[in-house]
Amino acid sequence: MIALPVFGYKSHISIDRRFGFIRGMAVTSASAADGRLLRQVVSTNNTSSEVWADSAYRSRRNENWLSDQMLTSRIHRRKPMGKPMSKATARANAAKSLIRAHVEHVFAHQKNRLNLFIRTIGLARAEAKLTLCNLAYNFNWLIFHERLETAG
Repeated sequence: MIALPVFGYKSHISIDRRFGFIRGMAVTSASAADGRLLRQVVSTNNTSSEVWADSAYRSRRNENWLSDQMLTSRIHRRKPMGKPMSKATARANAAKSLIRAHVEHVFAHQKNRLNLFIRTIGLARAEAKLTLCNLAYNFNWLIFHERLETAG
């Protein structure tokens, strides 16, 4: 999961790691803290019990909530303030980035192939446009999977 700022708004999404579909979303103003949105976009009915996210979503409260939901946290760790990051933590974050990169592909697809450009006034309009874009992405991804299944 990752948040992408778009002209004063951020799109927070969660995707299904196995199939790549967008499973949850939230739209906030760019000034909103990312960590507060974890509960809105993470679903316990996903195909995996692991949650991969960047360090903005790491907090004791979120870690406890994930544990209560029987979900495994794979959230990046932050660099200690005033100290270098340990090599073990850097390696773990790099491994987590390989999985998290799939979310970046969703945003790239929306921007490049679906020509997502948000220049609206008001959060409700931005949310409507992003919701439609997420829906279009899922339809494109469904067509991709259907073609793959019929070809194979």
